[in-house]
Amino acid sequence: MSAQLTHPMTPEASLGAQLPSSDVLAINPILGRLAMVVTQDLALSLFFRQLTVLGAEHLPLEGPVLLAPTHRSRWDALLLPHAAGRRRTGRDCRFMVSIDEMVGLQGWFLQRLGCFPVNPRRPGPSSLRLAVEMLQGHQQLVVFPEGRIQQDDEPLRLMPGLARLAQLALAQGVPVQVLPVGIGYGHSRPRPWDKAAICFGAPQPLEGDGRRALASFTYKLAAAMQSAEEAARTWVGNSSITK
Repeated sequence: MSAQLTHPMTPEASLGAQLPSSDVLAINPILGRLAMVVTQDLALSLFFRQLTVLGAEHLPLEGPVLLAPTHRSRWDALLLPHAAGRRRTGRDCRFMVSIDEMVGLQGWFLQRLGCFPVNPRRPGPSSLRLAVEMLQGHQQLVVFPEGRIQQDDEPLRLMPGLARLAQLALAQGVPVQVLPVGIGYGHSRPRPWDKAAICFGAPQPLEGDGRRALASFTYKLAAAMQSAEEAARTWVGNSSITK
């Protein structure tokens, strides 16, 4: 496993060398409350005519959690705190964000809202270390396994980062639960007054170690994410995406 976590210096690795520890990377209380009001009370309620949460019984209220959602729109990042954030579970969603998004003023805000950067194709050891520290603190992390927004109906193609993170956490004695999450909208590109639904599936177990275990877990997780997305899309009446 250690061989997989060492790479030549990448942009994410060079930035990750300066990443603070999890106890320093706290959510700014003022910005956190402001973001919750702006996104959940204003943006979501004004843009969507109906927001539905399915499978909420699968959401743990305590313990380390990795949420693995499908990624169809930038609205996904707002829907997840609405469905699994402080108002529903009593804790925040901490996002692993693509390094390309953590720049400039946007990056400044994202970091103060508890986000931290990762290279989705080659997750560096510093980002994984920080994520494991957060899981050791029984926090709830969000990782988009596809690595970028996908708006077609092709089979899900997952990056290896989430599976490696789960394996690393388990190896360090962290009993993390990995939940597949599917998000559905009325259209592939959400339109004003669309319906939206988010579906949480049952936790997916990671058994064994090594590449074969990672490949098996990734395959099963992709299938569970696909199933959750189909349930969400069916709920909003979009079993086949409308272009």
